[in-house]
Amino acid sequence: MDKRAVEQGDIISLNWPRCLWAAKADKREVALTLTDFMIPPDDVPEDVRRTVKHWSQWIDYWAVDWDNKGDTFHNEWQTYRTRKEPKLDLETKHTYDAPGEYTWS
Repeated sequence: MDKRAVEQGDIISLNWPRCLWAAKADKREVALTLTDFMIPPDDVPEDVRRTVKHWSQWIDYWAVDWDNKGDTFHNEWQTYRTRKEPKLDLETKHTYDAPGEYTWS
């Protein structure tokens, strides 16, 4: 990276939001739970920050690919909030049909 480009502001380094989760597995069932979400406060206007009472309000949608093979993300489960239903599911469970090694993302 050319140092001059950074100094001129042509290249911007962003702090991306961070999502924390917990996973529990029992035989062929796995449960994923979102436990926290952090967003750099400078990225959000003050009037919006004041309205957020719980970290989950920062998330409008999340999805899981239960058998990611390192290629395209396959949206096999999702949850999202709407105006009518503002509560977001923070946990999901999945039962695999057969034993094996699976990678979810």
